Amino acid sequence: MSIFFRRLLCAIGIVIAFPLYPLNFFDAGSAEELAAKIETAMTDEQALAQTFMLGWVGAEPSPLIMEWIRSRNIGGVKIFGWNTADTRLLARAVGSLQEISLAGAFNIPLLVATDQEGGWVRHVKGNTSETPGNMAIGASGYPRDAYLAGLYIGKELALLGINMNFAPTVDLFTNRGSTLIGPRAFGSDPVKAGILGAAFMKGQLAAGVIPTAKHYPGHGDTDLDSHGVLPKIEISFDKLWERELVPYRMLASEGLPAVMSGHLAFPMTEAASMPASLSPWFLKDVLRTKIGYKGVVVTDDLMMNGATSWAGTLSRTARQALHAGNDIIMLSTTPFLFDPVWTYLVNSMKEDEEFRINVRAAARRILELKLKYLRGASSVPYIPDPEKVETELTDPEGSAFFLNLAARSVTIVKPTPAESVFPVTKENAGRVLLAGRYGDFFTSGRAAFPNAAVYRYWNADEASEIVNYARNADTIIFCLSDFLDVRVLRSLERMGKKIIILSVLSPVHIERVSWADGIVVVYSYAPESFAAGFSAIIGRIPAHGVLPYE
Repeated sequence: MSIFFRRLLCAIGIVIAFPLYPLNFFDAGSAEELAAKIETAMTDEQALAQTFMLGWVGAEPSPLIMEWIRSRNIGGVKIFGWNTADTRLLARAVGSLQEISLAGAFNIPLLVATDQEGGWVRHVKGNTSETPGNMAIGASGYPRDAYLAGLYIGKELALLGINMNFAPTVDLFTNRGSTLIGPRAFGSDPVKAGILGAAFMKGQLAAGVIPTAKHYPGHGDTDLDSHGVLPKIEISFDKLWERELVPYRMLASEGLPAVMSGHLAFPMTEAASMPASLSPWFLKDVLRTKIGYKGVVVTDDLMMNGATSWAGTLSRTARQALHAGNDIIMLSTTPFLFDPVWTYLVNSMKEDEEFRINVRAAARRILELKLKYLRGASSVPYIPDPEKVETELTDPEGSAFFLNLAARSVTIVKPTPAESVFPVTKENAGRVLLAGRYGDFFTSGRAAFPNAAVYRYWNADEASEIVNYARNADTIIFCLSDFLDVRVLRSLERMGKKIIILSVLSPVHIERVSWADGIVVVYSYAPESFAAGFSAIIGRIPAHGVLPYE
């Protein structure tokens, strides 16, 4: 073990007697040279283990995940929402897992990954920022907003020891019925998505976090969810190349370090009915050769039906994923140590030389990625500092930025010009009713209209009472987020009341209620978004955002 590494651990109060190996992660040398040396020195099982990224259930790491790290030296772990309610506990968990990994062969740290896209998808909760999200960035249109969003999200993850983020999402908002992507997209324009995705990527890198663009080759043109089924997207490769693949082509040219492959079928391409995540044509011929991508490819969760429904079993899915050109196979839960997903792959390496070569090449790319980003003064700490987690996770500078982003993204869709309805004031609104389901909507609404009546509902049965409340109001400000809200809102259409809609998340639902007097769009249910939306309604701020799709 290098003197540098011992000093690093001692500096943060950790003294561990590590075994000595002829090579270790902290030896001098370039990432390419040292990765080649370590991979060559690895056994086949050690190389295979680097391709595994596993999740666990619960707030604290299970004995099983710890044993996978201790006895197998797996390459990474994935942090899911069910692990993250207590950020201080999460930081301690990450540190304990890294300690075990750093004590293993070659002293290789773990990739610690999560999904912290901003906006709707925020797996690490606790005291982390709720943000306006990608579609808000698309509505503002400023690459600097994307860069700073990536930077501030990355800084929070780095404090927790999370060194890899499955973001930016560069799927396009091409299918209005998509319930999976929606506001997770920057918009429908592929070039703008590429520009904003590249800026977000660079912000993450500035924070020391490895960004991962997803879901290759594009999840936007389907209303199906690959968690439950394998979506089939009926477009030609030419269209795919000029639309969905544009952001990947742009980001690859900017040095994108990681891509997540999606469980999506494109029957009109050479991959036919095979999921892109399991397709050598999509991953090797298109991504590696045609696009020229050099980084690491990680699968979306292989336990999703979109993957296993094609291959039949998890072990066969994992083998096909590595054969196709993925470097990391990600599983949301922890299999038993001798589960077929492990033993089948070990036997495949013994019996199939081509598969063995693929796995070892994947391990080398993973090591290169780690050596490039997980060592040095700017890298994410292996052992998070609990005091910094407590005092620095809430960053006033970041909070101010996200509030300003929310304000820049507010979009008034109706009327045009807005001056015929807005601002809504105490003088022209009369008696105001606030109706919706989100607590922060009412908090911001009552700040804007202190004397407003409130009607909060949770389901269709409760919503049926809204007409009785509406009778006593002159102006109704309604929070619209999904189809249930559309149905509730329609019950007010013929009451002759002034209806102002504050749309959150995907704005596609406003098309069903175009009869409303005024429509204001924000793109998240973060507190900042509600505050910005009401500020625009009452005229405190201008609304310069533009719907980022056609």
